[in-house]
Amino acid sequence: MYYANKQPLLTIVVPVYRSRDTLEELVRRIMTACHENHIEIVMVEDCGRDGSWDVIEALAAREPVVRGIRLSRNFGQHAATICGMAFARGQWVATIDDDLEQPPEKLPDLLRKARQEGHDLVYGVYPDRTHATWRNITSHAARMLFKLAIPTLNDAYTSMRVIRGDLARELKRFESPFPFIDGYLSWLTSRCACVPVNHQPRRLGSSNYTFGKLFSHTLNIFVSFSDAPLKLASNAGLFFSLIGLSALAVILIGRLMGAITAVGYASVMAAILAVGGIQLLVLGIFGEYIGRINFKTSRKPLYLVAHDTQAGERP
Repeated sequence: MYYANKQPLLTIVVPVYRSRDTLEELVRRIMTACHENHIEIVMVEDCGRDGSWDVIEALAAREPVVRGIRLSRNFGQHAATICGMAFARGQWVATIDDDLEQPPEKLPDLLRKARQEGHDLVYGVYPDRTHATWRNITSHAARMLFKLAIPTLNDAYTSMRVIRGDLARELKRFESPFPFIDGYLSWLTSRCACVPVNHQPRRLGSSNYTFGKLFSHTLNIFVSFSDAPLKLASNAGLFFSLIGLSALAVILIGRLMGAITAVGYASVMAAILAVGGIQLLVLGIFGEYIGRINFKTSRKPLYLVAHDTQAGERP
């Protein structure tokens, strides 16, 4: 199953965050499901501080197929996944969550479809999701926004994927401070497909994605990948400018004809508040983009590795 000097057929990347109780079973099920293939498992611990790293170190010491990487701080799921891809040696790279909601037994099906049909990317998609109702609603809304921002995005995407290895390793070249793996992949290839998988209910703990985190993630990705807010601000400014000029023309004509003797306080205040609100909205949108330009030009690393169970074999 594992030969140190031979390139694996498949690398399974697992971003880990506060999941110490599921890691043993996850690795066991991956190894059972993929025993016919030459594999490696790269587990990236995103500094959850719950003891997950201790479990990963024990697994790496016991199983030659397991490699553990610990980040210096919490960088987020997408950054941790890209880190794992950078270390992956496989001809193909799979990604799967650490919470057992995605069945690792389906990974061979995704790999088989990619190899037999010539796809660069295969997603494991859920006919039904076991998340809470609010999570399903917000996820659906986020997908609609992402599709608006990235028209080429496969809106059936999930975090369970099989990707051609050289393509997956290219993701580390993207330098956005707000990474979005599936957005990057939609730019790199259109040769993708889907395989239905059952979404399993969470057996331990609760999701690490709160409403606040989901909202922040959606906003960051939408602004980072789309200029739609800027176009909206421009169109709103043009629209209200035309209204203002039209109102000014009506007032001047009325004044010259004697129909208007004094400007009403209510209409003046309404106009000031409306225009002021639009100005603040436009300034806020510009500020979001300027902030992201500042983040990008600062060239902060997407992730920083603190520990590696196979130190000395870095990409």
